[in-house]
Amino acid sequence: MKTYKFFFFFLFLLPFTSIGQKQKNLSDSVQVRKIFDIAEAIIKEYAPDKRTAIFMIMADSAGDNYFETTELKAAQKFSDTLIKEGIKIPVQTLPAKNLGEKIYALVNLSVVNIRSNPKNAAELATQSLLGTPLDILKKEGYYYFVRTPDGYISWLDAGAISLKSAAEMDNWKQKDKLVFMDDYGHAYSNSDRKSQRVSDLVMGDILVNDGKQKGFYKVIFPDGRAAFIPQEQMTDYKNWIKRPSPNSEQIIEIAKTMIGVPYLWGGTSVKGVDCSGFTKTAFFMNGVIIPRDASQQVMAGEPVAVLKNDRLNLQEALKNLKSGDLIFFASGKNKSPDARVTHVALYIGNGEFIHASGNVRISSMKPDAPNYDDFETRTVVAARRYLGNVGTTGIQSVATHPAYQEK
Repeated sequence: MKTYKFFFFFLFLLPFTSIGQKQKNLSDSVQVRKIFDIAEAIIKEYAPDKRTAIFMIMADSAGDNYFETTELKAAQKFSDTLIKEGIKIPVQTLPAKNLGEKIYALVNLSVVNIRSNPKNAAELATQSLLGTPLDILKKEGYYYFVRTPDGYISWLDAGAISLKSAAEMDNWKQKDKLVFMDDYGHAYSNSDRKSQRVSDLVMGDILVNDGKQKGFYKVIFPDGRAAFIPQEQMTDYKNWIKRPSPNSEQIIEIAKTMIGVPYLWGGTSVKGVDCSGFTKTAFFMNGVIIPRDASQQVMAGEPVAVLKNDRLNLQEALKNLKSGDLIFFASGKNKSPDARVTHVALYIGNGEFIHASGNVRISSMKPDAPNYDDFETRTVVAARRYLGNVGTTGIQSVATHPAYQEK
């Protein structure tokens, strides 16, 4: 049984060009090709979207290669298939064993930036809010590789989170908690707005409830800090997650509170949102977790007919769309309906939709409307109905999500 050494590169850069530091013979090259053919098949089956599932080749400090994955079934099938071929390559599953028991975390700041690579200059991939539970997958330098409740996998700096064991996470889930409902605010060192500020806060932040004092809630941060927040800015967490499935009025009400919020690539908070971060926030504030990106959101929910002969049919769209539906776009005019989704908006009725484009604003699909200008630059390729479909693939209530649910 042979063990192979490769140059470090991601699987997606196939085909490879060389093997190891020394020239290999033809039979070795054939074997290596076979390894990557098997790996490519595994990726297609278990990790087709690298935003939510990882299967890649890595190199350790000695230059020896191994495969790393977040998917246990992928690791098992890959190893079993290689063994049948007489090939031995290490496969490591995440979370990494050197993390010990601390394989969970809670976001410790009002909003944290999660990046595509473990460095401050890397692209902003997404954000998470205070009190969001995270899976910790591995550590590199000052950064942790994390997975958010919507499944997004990327890098977050260590100062933004409070690491937890499984027991500590279970304890947090059982605590009485509060959700911050105002757009913006602050936590104070005492039950007095003039006292020193402990942290800023944004809509959707979750904190442990430690009682009331002089019109304030005393709250506990994930790292143990105590602070005080005016009672009128908070709502009870259990009541918030146990509501019935939201209706369109509730979704649109939250969406309209974000009008004017600036566009921010990767943003998912009232400090700045991208198009899918905006729709995600509108649903999350109503107790529903949806996929992170527009190209993922279009795969969930119930299809709504808005096209005819592969083009938007305005009459059909106005007849079939309901308030709260999501509309998906491809950039540029006259795109085919299978074009890559690049934008998403929330339909609010009468041909109008609200979306993050430059800032959060309302546009119309009607050519004679004064706010038609933005719509003219885009092509509608699909529409989906999430309301009434909570509990189906990709659309999950906070109350039933494993990251939040009490055991």
